Amino acid sequence: MKPAPFAYLRPTTLEEALAALAGEQGAKVLAGGQSLVPLLSMRLAAPSMLVDVNGLPDLDHVHCDPSGVRIGALARHAHVLGSAEAAEVQPLLALALSHVAHPTIRNRGTTVGSIVHADAAAEMPMVLRLLEGSVDVASVRGRRTIPAAELFAGPLESTLAHDELAVEAFFPALPAGAGVAFQEIARRHGDYALVGVAALVETDGDEVTRARVGFVSVSDVPVVVDVTHALDDPATAALAELDPAEDIHATAAYRAHLVSVLTPRVVAAATDHARSRAREVSPA
Repeated sequence: MKPAPFAYLRPTTLEEALAALAGEQGAKVLAGGQSLVPLLSMRLAAPSMLVDVNGLPDLDHVHCDPSGVRIGALARHAHVLGSAEAAEVQPLLALALSHVAHPTIRNRGTTVGSIVHADAAAEMPMVLRLLEGSVDVASVRGRRTIPAAELFAGPLESTLAHDELAVEAFFPALPAGAGVAFQEIARRHGDYALVGVAALVETDGDEVTRARVGFVSVSDVPVVVDVTHALDDPATAALAELDPAEDIHATAAYRAHLVSVLTPRVVAAATDHARSRAREVSPA
């Protein structure tokens, strides 16, 4: 099937792109296109205009500092995955990105585009939510920051206005005494996960002070559950707040089973990671 007809614009400045989005209610942004183009081909999306932002300058950055990692709108998954500095500042990025699709798609798909596409079956929206990151968006009205907790409105739906362009995502650095882990089950590596689980565990000495778990391909939106007070049985605590979805790929019961298996494993691995990092910085 061919896409429905649409106008096409490739602006060379951010101001030109924002003006186009403001002037065309039905416009869509094209960055990597790995999510949007299939929707166009199946006519599940029919924008009146595509605003191709690949010609915009200074949006392909991966900037790291002690506060975290800032990823520009045109930074490809492969670029972020290949950044040793990003992996050092926030290890969960590399852990999750290694499961994103296949190398060909990672070479073209953008991390920020995946986030604002808001697919709960994708890894990066959940990672941003778990790490309590944010997305900076721009429009002709100015610039604002959307916390991850306020970004995902529903299935494939974000809280960006039609005239806003996501220009950067921020992933906070992994604090001292904290650890992360990620596992997912897919029919083939690179396919969408049947279930994916990530954990962020914070410790003070041997005590776990905070433990949060994020889930991929379980609910309609990225979901994070605090299991700090349920470390003996984090899976039961998680399932009490989850409503596993059923589709052609897996039943709700099978997804619940995968949650029950993966959750304690990932929490334990994140706890081990936190403690090993603490030992590395402890004086001899």
